[in-house]
Amino acid sequence: MDPKDIKTALGSGLLSFPVTPFDAENRFAPEPYKAHVEWLSGFDAPVLFAAGGTGEFFSLSPDEIPAIVSAAKEVAGDTAIVSGCGYGTEMAVSIARDVEKAGGDGILLLPHYLIDAPQEGLYAHVKAVCDATEMGVMVYNRDNAVLQADTLARLCDACPNLVGFKDGTGDIGLVRQVTAKMGDRLTYLGGMPTAELFAEAYLGAGFTTYSSAVFNFVPALANKFYAALRAGDRATCESILNSFFYPFMDLRARRKGYAVSAIKAGVRLVGFDAGPVRSPLSDLTGEEEEILKDLIEAHS
Repeated sequence: MDPKDIKTALGSGLLSFPVTPFDAENRFAPEPYKAHVEWLSGFDAPVLFAAGGTGEFFSLSPDEIPAIVSAAKEVAGDTAIVSGCGYGTEMAVSIARDVEKAGGDGILLLPHYLIDAPQEGLYAHVKAVCDATEMGVMVYNRDNAVLQADTLARLCDACPNLVGFKDGTGDIGLVRQVTAKMGDRLTYLGGMPTAELFAEAYLGAGFTTYSSAVFNFVPALANKFYAALRAGDRATCESILNSFFYPFMDLRARRKGYAVSAIKAGVRLVGFDAGPVRSPLSDLTGEEEEILKDLIEAHS
């Protein structure tokens, strides 16, 4: 997909990150994955992110990623597939090239590994990845990879295929500076964990969409919330926040890593063989799965 086309697709509706299923031997399980992605692609999401954060990118080996992208492309139909990409510069460049060969439509560049870096280093890192592929690239601003507005502007000048900016910092001052400076040069996505909790604030800062993790198991509810948000229907947004998202937030907050583990549990509860999470994460307890089951059934 041309970078301009993926930029348009990214900004045209609600987005999501399918979980990555593993089998009893802890290997990627392509058939359950394809079944889940095919189901998700029947709902209103113009782009799905394969091997993203919710897809446990951080626990995948680099050679698993193109296989996951290829499996998603087999069944996604008209839904674009953007792949996670990351780690150090050399690994990220290699992953980007492998994703392109596998037929991916774009990449989401997650933070590099472990160490903080100065703005010049982040500039060189992002530019190297953009230069390595003809696909559209979206940067994920969070943790140890926070691009400042001036650095992002330099990258946009140097990299025509840099098309998107996803924020996971929660720093509304910074993201408003970015949207004011870059205007429509980029597509802007909210990327906080359980993004619906922050969606109204990000909309006010110029972000038209976000990636919904719960779309993995309650896609109709996720679409309903997004439609209400874009329509300015605050009453519906508040109703769904109070009945679903705040209780889900309480469950997610019980243990570190549950922002991913709870999503995978939800996918299992709606009938897909997603398998367990890989270490260093841990799965929900039986009691916690029952809480989530009740929450899903109340909104089905």
